[in-house]
Amino acid sequence: MFRRDVKPLDSVLARFLRDSGLETPLLQHRLLSSWGEVAGAAIARQTGQVFITNQTMMVKINSSALRAELMMMRSEFVRRLNGHVGAQVIADIRFF
Repeated sequence: MFRRDVKPLDSVLARFLRDSGLETPLLQHRLLSSWGEVAGAAIARQTGQVFITNQTMMVKINSSALRAELMMMRSEFVRRLNGHVGAQVIADIRFF
């Protein structure tokens, strides 16, 4: 008789992504893609470049007044973005 070690597909895929070093880039891509949804349409229209470096999300904002307002809401955006992805991907967000 064969002994089968049956595992759910999601756990096998998660382990494969983790072992191959693709888990973090995938989570970062999901987080960057969700910026428009989390921030809202009005803020997304004023957004230029969005990228992640050293667990810090960098967001180019075209309006200086909006940039100042968003700086006061940094921790809220970090919490909502990480919650949307379901993992601790970023530790800080900077608007420039």
